[in-house]
Amino acid sequence: MFKGNFVDDYGIRYTINDTLFIQQPRTKYHIIKWNVKDQYIVARNDDQNPGEGGLYTRIDYMQFSNMEPWKWGFCLSIYDAKTDIIAQNTAKTDRQNPKKGCNGFPFSRMKRKE
Repeated sequence: MFKGNFVDDYGIRYTINDTLFIQQPRTKYHIIKWNVKDQYIVARNDDQNPGEGGLYTRIDYMQFSNMEPWKWGFCLSIYDAKTDIIAQNTAKTDRQNPKKGCNGFPFSRMKRKE
């Protein structure tokens, strides 16, 4: 469900596979760990990213119901951690309130790009 080509509710396009989370056109996150049970990814920011290159990000995600066409959403709960362990252990998300559960902001809603 979380791998493939997607577009979010802001019109931004993404490609996600086992090793990369790409926010088009030029932001890449190199996936280090998928935690399916707790629904997050830990990734190293690409050195060439426009910001926070070489640092670490935790990407929390969740499935939605009754929000078609939006099937799931994600949140960069931290995007500038100095280590992967800091990123992994930093969670500021509230999945019970996805409209404000991402550090006071909404989870970005995702749908498959056709």
